Amino acid sequence: MIVETVGALAIGLGVAWLALRRLPHRLPDPRLVGPTGAAGGLLGAFVTHTALGGAQPLAVLGGALVLAATLLSLLVRPAGRRPAARPA
Repeated sequence: MIVETVGALAIGLGVAWLALRRLPHRLPDPRLVGPTGAAGGLLGAFVTHTALGGAQPLAVLGGALVLAATLLSLLVRPAGRRPAARPA
């Protein structure tokens, strides 16, 4: 269980780091991206571990990867669009 937790945390942070390296102009502040990836990894591991009973550690880490990537994809802004100016 501890190995799955540390692995899921590492996967979430790794996905966040990769997203920041590949799409820095389309993501918000890195102080938001890192914790989102870590939380996604931990939550994905928890959900997968609960659903499968914890007998398959590779599947649990796969679930961590999927949910971390999914949560980070929600932070990506469209390319080429600037935020609309708000009237004062």
